[in-house]
Amino acid sequence: MRLVLASQSPSRKRLLEGAGLHPEIIVSHVDEETEHFNAMSPVDMVIALAITKAHTVREQIEGDAIIIGCDSTFEFEGESFGKPETPAIAIERAKRLSGKTGLLHTGHCIIDTKQGRELADRVTTSVTFDELSDELIADYVSTGEPLKVAGGFTLDGFSSPLISAIDGDYTNVVGISMAYLRKSLEHLGYSWPEAKKIGAERSEE
Repeated sequence: MRLVLASQSPSRKRLLEGAGLHPEIIVSHVDEETEHFNAMSPVDMVIALAITKAHTVREQIEGDAIIIGCDSTFEFEGESFGKPETPAIAIERAKRLSGKTGLLHTGHCIIDTKQGRELADRVTTSVTFDELSDELIADYVSTGEPLKVAGGFTLDGFSSPLISAIDGDYTNVVGISMAYLRKSLEHLGYSWPEAKKIGAERSEE
C-alpha cells in the first residue's frame, strides 16, 4: 500500500511528514487556470480541482494506494484569490486585505484504490490580517513567497507576522486539514496508527 500526495506543495508534504505519515509525491500537473474551473464559485472550485488532481494521479499509478488530492484558494469579498501572477498583483491584493478578513478554502479528495472508495469535502478557515503598511507589503512581496501560494500568503512562512487571527483549522490554511484527513482515513477503515505505517517501508528504501 502506498500513500500518495498528488501535490508539489512543500507545506503539504511537511504537514504529512510532521504528523508521522510517509507520503510519496506524484504531481498531477492539472491546469488550474481553465475557464471550466474559473467559472465556478470558490467553494466548488477547490473541491472540483482536488477531485481532478486525485483522479489524474489515480490514472498514473498501479497497485493499492491511498491518494490525497488538495486545492486551496482564498475568498475575499466573493472573489477567488489564487496564486498571484506578478508582484504587482500581490501588492494590490495585500493592500485590499489590510485589516480585513477572508476565507481560506481547501478542497480534499481521498481515493482508496484497494477498496474502490472515495471521499471529498471542503474545509474553510477564517483569516484576519493586521493593518499593513506599504513598507510591510513591499518587504513581504520582495521575498517572492506570495507568488507561489494561494491567496498570496501562508501561515508557515514570511507572512506569518502579518496575520492577526484565524478562526478554524490552522493546518487547513497551510494546505491540508490534518483533522479532516485523519477522520477520512478512519471512515475508510484505517486507524491513525495504521495510517502512519502506510508507505513506511517504501520511504526507508
